[in-house]
Amino acid sequence: MHLHEFEKYLNTLLKPEQIKDFCPNGLQIQGREKITKVITGVTATQALIEQAIVEEADALVVHHGFFWKNESYVIRGMKHKRIKALLDHDINLFAYHLPLDIHPTLGNNAQLAKLFAIENVKPLEAGNDFSVAVRGEFSQALSAQALEQRINTKLNRTCLHIAPPSNKIIKTVAWCSGGGQNYIELAAEQGIDAFISGEVSEQTTHIAREMDIHFYCAGHHATERYGAKALADYFNQHLPVDAKFIDIDNPA
Repeated sequence: MHLHEFEKYLNTLLKPEQIKDFCPNGLQIQGREKITKVITGVTATQALIEQAIVEEADALVVHHGFFWKNESYVIRGMKHKRIKALLDHDINLFAYHLPLDIHPTLGNNAQLAKLFAIENVKPLEAGNDFSVAVRGEFSQALSAQALEQRINTKLNRTCLHIAPPSNKIIKTVAWCSGGGQNYIELAAEQGIDAFISGEVSEQTTHIAREMDIHFYCAGHHATERYGAKALADYFNQHLPVDAKFIDIDNPA
């Protein structure tokens, strides 16, 4: 595929114009014009870039790219090393942050719903079809311990579980991949039984205990690896490219 054709396809698929974000979505670093080999991953780290070089990739498509709001404009140190490696090897870097979280089938939240067997997925923010946080329900209610075990097994990660005093059975659940812990209060206000996210803050514990909602912190990386993986699978099925997901594990 030609670079511009691949870029147009990605933008049509992920629709970055639908949501305001903290970084530019789409092509961030331009490389060669012909795209035949694509690597997908969570974050454009030096380790992932080096793997893309080994794989002789033409394009790297990630969830976390560069040029975040409020970060320094200066390209030096770690950022210089990463960007130089991409430019030296003529590798295109595409990044889709929130668009990859919210995509209805390929997104991180949609992939978590599949993993955890959550049904009837809807926006958590009423009236917002592009809500970053979503809600759903289990076909059968389950104990807090059963949900914890399901999360641990599916993500291969030991999650943090903060239970409310009631330790109630869980039927309804809301979630937001990555650093979405602040949506817990909105979930509690809607009477949802449990909230899952990738990170935890000091106040999250108090909200869970005082607003009677289970909270599960399952890891930022662990909750966001599946959108990038789904993209690679989708590319292999629909595009004339060879795509591969590479997971550079991160305990956070």
